[in-house]
Amino acid sequence: MRLKLLKPLLYSFDILQFVRVHLDVGVVKSSSRVIKVGGEPSNMKMSLLRFLNFLSKTHRKPIAAALFTRSLTTYSKQSIERRIFNRNSLPGHETSFGYSSTLHRIIYRSIHEDLTPKHLSVEHYEKNPAETKLEQDAARICTLLSTHSGSHADKLLEDASIKVSPSLVVEVLKRLSNAGVIALSFFTWAEKQKGFKYNTESYNALIEALGKIKQFKLIWSLVNEMKSRKLLNKDTFALISRRHARARKVEEAIEAFERMEEFGFKLETSDFNRLLDTLCKSRHVEKANKVFDKMKKRRFVPDIKSYTILLEGWGKEHNLLRLDEVYLEMKYDGFEPDVVTYGILISAYCKAKKYDAAIELFHEMEAKNCKPTPHVYCTLINGLGSEKRLSEALEFFERFKSCGFTPEAPTYNSLVGAYCWSMRIDDAFQVIDEMRKHSAGPNSRTYDIILHHLIKARRTNEAYFRFQKMSNEPGCEPTVSTYEIIVRMFCNEDRVDLAKQVWDQMKAKGVLPGMHMYSALITSLCHKNKLGEACKYFQEMLDAGIRPPAKMFSNLKQALLDERKNDEALNLARKINKLRGTPLVVRDQK
Repeated sequence: MRLKLLKPLLYSFDILQFVRVHLDVGVVKSSSRVIKVGGEPSNMKMSLLRFLNFLSKTHRKPIAAALFTRSLTTYSKQSIERRIFNRNSLPGHETSFGYSSTLHRIIYRSIHEDLTPKHLSVEHYEKNPAETKLEQDAARICTLLSTHSGSHADKLLEDASIKVSPSLVVEVLKRLSNAGVIALSFFTWAEKQKGFKYNTESYNALIEALGKIKQFKLIWSLVNEMKSRKLLNKDTFALISRRHARARKVEEAIEAFERMEEFGFKLETSDFNRLLDTLCKSRHVEKANKVFDKMKKRRFVPDIKSYTILLEGWGKEHNLLRLDEVYLEMKYDGFEPDVVTYGILISAYCKAKKYDAAIELFHEMEAKNCKPTPHVYCTLINGLGSEKRLSEALEFFERFKSCGFTPEAPTYNSLVGAYCWSMRIDDAFQVIDEMRKHSAGPNSRTYDIILHHLIKARRTNEAYFRFQKMSNEPGCEPTVSTYEIIVRMFCNEDRVDLAKQVWDQMKAKGVLPGMHMYSALITSLCHKNKLGEACKYFQEMLDAGIRPPAKMFSNLKQALLDERKNDEALNLARKINKLRGTPLVVRDQK
C-alpha cells in the first residue's frame, strides 16, 4: 500500500535519492546487495529500496515540484551526505552527491544535470551577492586584460567606465601577480586615469608580479621612482630579496637586503631576521645558517626569533640533526624555548614523521606552563591525521576545545584533513556542517583539502561535483589553487576538453593561471596531439611574461618536430630566447 502511494512521487531522481537518504541506507547499483550505511534495514526498507533501484533505471520526466512541498517537509533532517554509485557516471568512477537540509535545493536541483557524460560541462556561475563592488570591478578588469592585449585592452577598459581608485589598483595588481607583463600594462594605464594615486602598496604589488618573471632591472627603476615619491619602505626590499631567492639568485637576495642602507634605511635585527626567513623559505637553509654565523655579533645581535627561523628552516628540510644543533646553540646563548619555539619544534618532528616525539614536546610544554596555541593543536591534528592516527587527532581536537579555545577555520580544516586521510569523507562533511553552524567557514581551503583527497581516491566525478558547488557558497569561491587542482585532474585523466572548459571559466572569473597550470594544460594537449592549441596556450603564456619550464618546452618542441612542423618549433625557440634575453622597457621617470 505504501509503495502504491509513493509511486507518483518517485519519477524525480531527486526524490528517489531523498527517500534513499532518509532511510539511512545507500544502494549500490552494480550488485543486487544493499550496503548498510545506517541501522539494520527492515524488510519494508529492503523492499522499498529494491523498488527505488528499479525506478532509478527508468528515465521519466519529473513532475511538478510543488506537489511535494507538504509531504517532503515531514522528512526534513539536518544536512545529510551519502554516497551512491551513479549509473550514468563515467566507467570506473564512484560519485558522491551532496544534499543540504534545505529542501528547496533537493527538490529543484537534478542530479543528472552535472554528472552525466553528455551534460558534463562547466557552468558560468552567477555573481555571488557577497562580492563587493571593488571585487567585481577588479574581476571585470582582469577578465578584459586576460582576453585582450595592447591598445585594444586599453580601449575596452576606457569603455568599461570603471572608476579607478588606489584600492582598486592594488586589488587588480594582486590578482595579476602571475602575469607580470599584464600587471605592468594595467599599472601604466591606471596611472593616467582620474582618481589614481601612487602609493606604496600598489608599487609593491607590481614589484611582486614583475619579480615572478625576473624583471629585476625594471624593479630597481621602480624603486628609484618610489624613492623620489617618498614611498619606499623596508617591505619593498624584503619583496625584492624574496623574489631573487625564489629565482635561486641567493647572492642577489642578500645584496637587496644590503642595499637598504644605500636608500637611507638603518639595518636592524628585525631586518636581519627577515633575510634569514626569506632564505629559509626559499629552501636555502644552509646559506641562511652561514649568513647567521657570519653576521652574528659582528653586525647584529640575534634574538630568539633569529633562532626560531633557522629551527623552522631545518625542520622543513627534515634535518633534525641540524635543528638540534641550532636548538642547543640557542640555549647556550641564554634563550629558553617559548611557545613559538615549541610550535616550530613540534612541527619539525611531525614533518619528519616523529609523532611520538612531537607529542612528548607537547606534554613538555604543558609541564613548563607554556600554554599550547591553536597553531600547535592544528599541527598535531594535521600530522596525526596524515599518519591515519585518527583517534589521536580527534583527542587533540577535543582537548583543544576543553582548554577553552573556540575552533576557527584553520583548526576545522585540520580536522577535515584528518578525516580525509582516513577516507572518512562523510565525517569531513559533518565537520563542514559544524563550521557553518559556528560561522567558522568553510572556505576555499576547506574544499581544496576535500578535492585533493577525492582525486587521490580516484573519485574524480565527485571532486568535480564538489568543485561546481563551491561558487554557490559565500567565502568558498575557487582560487587559482583550486582551479589548478581541477585542471590537473582532468589533464591527468586525458579529459583535456573539460580541462579547457574549467580554464575558460577561470579566465571568465578574472583569475589568471600561473606557470604550473600552463605547463599541465600544454603537456596534456601535446599528449592528445592537439599541437595547434598547445602552441596557442604557449603563446598566451609568453604574452603574460611567464617563462615556461624547460621540460615542458622540450616536450612541445619535440612533438612539433615529430609532426614535421620544424618551422613552428624554430619559431617557438626564437620566442623563448627573446623572452630570456630582452628585459621589459625601463619606465621613464615621471
